[in-house]
Amino acid sequence: MGRMKPPEGSCPWSAADPLLKEYHDREWGVPQHDDRVLFEHLLMESMSCGLSWLLMLRKRRCFARNFSRFDYAQVAGYDEATVARIMADPEMIHAERKVRAVVDNARRFLDVRREFGSFAAYVWSFTDGRTVIYPAYQKQRLTRSALSDAFSGDLRRRGFKFVGTVSMFSFLEACGMINDHLHGCFRCGETRALNKTVIVADPDAPWIVGK
Repeated sequence: MGRMKPPEGSCPWSAADPLLKEYHDREWGVPQHDDRVLFEHLLMESMSCGLSWLLMLRKRRCFARNFSRFDYAQVAGYDEATVARIMADPEMIHAERKVRAVVDNARRFLDVRREFGSFAAYVWSFTDGRTVIYPAYQKQRLTRSALSDAFSGDLRRRGFKFVGTVSMFSFLEACGMINDHLHGCFRCGETRALNKTVIVADPDAPWIVGK
């Protein structure tokens, strides 16, 4: 990708639609420690494979309605009849493999909670509780990094599905583990003030937990 000109007051992609602007201004890059919110973002990222994030935001109410308002414990208990009901919803994204992956991921989500106490503790263990900042993002928008590679690989090892490194890079950005607001964006300073940070000059450098 080519160089991006610094925006005037906001990240350029947020200007494409009012939903994107609201998401950018209120959520994107805010450090998240609520497991239900983390499950919501994991669900949306898994559903977004091959689709746009704007479509995910437009389907958010549909996802909430069909997946128990992102209550992972309830979703983990879904049976075949529930999957069939979800697939029958005309507003739902009709990708049965993804719907089943959401249910499977909810079960793996519970496994992680049992091991770490919370999914948030697991997620933030990858950065020792800090938010990563990539200076390279200011010149060329990144879609993956060694961190997202490591996170994606560990999720897949644990049995999670539809959690490729590109999707998980987006997840880490969304949940504030990676802060990629451009320097000219009004949210840059606001979100960075919410957590201690670590500067990573080379996004491809082998990722070491807590470095």
